[in-house]
Amino acid sequence: MAELKLQHLDKIYDNKVQAVYDFNLDVKDGELIVLVGPSGCGKSTTLRMVAGLEDISNGHLLLDGKDITQAPAKDRDMAMVFQNYALYGHMTIYENMAFSLTLRKEDPNVIHKKVLAAAEILDLTAQLNKKPNQLSGGQRQRVAMGRAIVRNPKVFLFDEPLSNLDAKLRSATRREILLLHKRLQATILYVTHDQTEALTLADRIVCMSMGHVQQIGTPLELYDRPNNTFVATFIGLPPMNMFDTVFEDGVLKGKGFSAELTPEQQSLLAPYARKKIILGVRPEDIAEGGSLEIRVGNNENLGMNTLVHGTVGEGIHITAKLRGWSDNKVGDLVPVHFNRMHFFDPETTNAIRKEAE
Repeated sequence: MAELKLQHLDKIYDNKVQAVYDFNLDVKDGELIVLVGPSGCGKSTTLRMVAGLEDISNGHLLLDGKDITQAPAKDRDMAMVFQNYALYGHMTIYENMAFSLTLRKEDPNVIHKKVLAAAEILDLTAQLNKKPNQLSGGQRQRVAMGRAIVRNPKVFLFDEPLSNLDAKLRSATRREILLLHKRLQATILYVTHDQTEALTLADRIVCMSMGHVQQIGTPLELYDRPNNTFVATFIGLPPMNMFDTVFEDGVLKGKGFSAELTPEQQSLLAPYARKKIILGVRPEDIAEGGSLEIRVGNNENLGMNTLVHGTVGEGIHITAKLRGWSDNKVGDLVPVHFNRMHFFDPETTNAIRKEAE
């Protein structure tokens, strides 16, 4: 069992700068939680508070019901994997993986079995006698993961573990982390600024901005039902298009364009009659054919899809992800319609939804 509870955590530094505000999260046994957000949002600081590498200014941290808020890092039964691997260059891979167990003075036979088992899981058996500088970046990251596995901790903590890898290695190592999670049924807290990692790895995502939690939910919930404009534009690639509009005469009117609404949408927006509304549309929710026209700026042909970057109305930027390979030229007009729309209050930036939702 490894259930983790973060209750009202604050981080306030000595210079009175606050990095994390009232962070609350219940992590279930065996759950993989990803903390995501831009640089400086407080996600790594939160992870370091959990690890015991940063003091908790306010709040409580509970592991399996036990308050460990003041416990030193070595007594928290957690293992951390850093982005820079943190391997000892003068030691072999075997010695690196065995290091924490050797410090604990565990039986050498037990250490040997644990290292070999972890090496087999991570396909490192043939590398155990090598030094870190003889391995690729992806292999070194697997060694760092192996060093955590041999400790058999209650909680694994990953701090931007893939940021030093190239795109191909990141994708391969993501798959390995997923397989590792399934095989070990481990409880994992994982920090990244890469929303693709968050969407592909997480059981649940915690999206943060400027020290505050913006939304907690499954990847689909954050993608499909973002709480506010920040989550809407941070989660999803390319980001959601945002348009300033006014709800008037049953339609949303932007600068030089308008968007038709269903009766249900008109009913939802009735309290905003003749008021400003932020209209959000994901590029993949735009399809060819309709009364709107995109003036093409440039195309990114991706094979099965094309990203069309252009403008609508009075020069309002828009990105559409259209099916197939596009031969549109710069300046061409492409008729489109919006398959799905999201609505946000311009004052609060919160999503406009039915109360029951």
